[in-house]
Amino acid sequence: MSSFEQAHNDLIAYHEELRKGERKRRLVRGHDYAEKLMLQNVWWPVFGHFEYLHPEYEVLDWNRKSVYLDFAFLPPFGRFGIECDGFQSHIKDMDREKHSYAVNRDTFLTGMGWRMLHFTVDDIKYRPEICRMLLKLCLAPYLINNQTDRLINARDREVLQLSWSLGRNIRPKDVSNALNINHRTAVKRLHSLVEQKLLLPVKNGRDVRQYKLAEGALEKLF
Repeated sequence: MSSFEQAHNDLIAYHEELRKGERKRRLVRGHDYAEKLMLQNVWWPVFGHFEYLHPEYEVLDWNRKSVYLDFAFLPPFGRFGIECDGFQSHIKDMDREKHSYAVNRDTFLTGMGWRMLHFTVDDIKYRPEICRMLLKLCLAPYLINNQTDRLINARDREVLQLSWSLGRNIRPKDVSNALNINHRTAVKRLHSLVEQKLLLPVKNGRDVRQYKLAEGALEKLF
């Protein structure tokens, strides 16, 4: 048995032991193919464990009606709801009333302090790398990364995100305009990223007026 299979079996067995009645029935009935695939293709490659993860987690809507999230991730620093959306159940078979309720539920949970993350079953199955990238992007600001050499400060993160969003080489003028800082400060930020080997200077003769993302730089955002 693989390490994932053993960890998955332990996760479900642990929560089955804790639950009774409808909460237990919902776990047995609701945690199925798509949910397990989400853990196997997306969650496990990113984290390698299921700490703080709760399958088929019960929450209450504004009418105090019980609804169940596919997963709740409940670390000390926040509350995250994770949903695996199948086309058949979430789109094709959804009428206007159900669609309205689903939107209002997410808005209500957001107001109650949850961050809701949605992944389609097709992406989980056929394009899991996209799901992993989005998962890390959403959780990165909250996670404590033990690999301190991978961490960057908030100011450097801003410049890297800007460079990626531009889709071209970045200039001091771009940083000045986007972040509302003066030219000298913009140049200092770019030079800091060059020193960290996250940006590479692009020379025009003897001058350096543009910078490009170094290989692996985007990993710092995740």
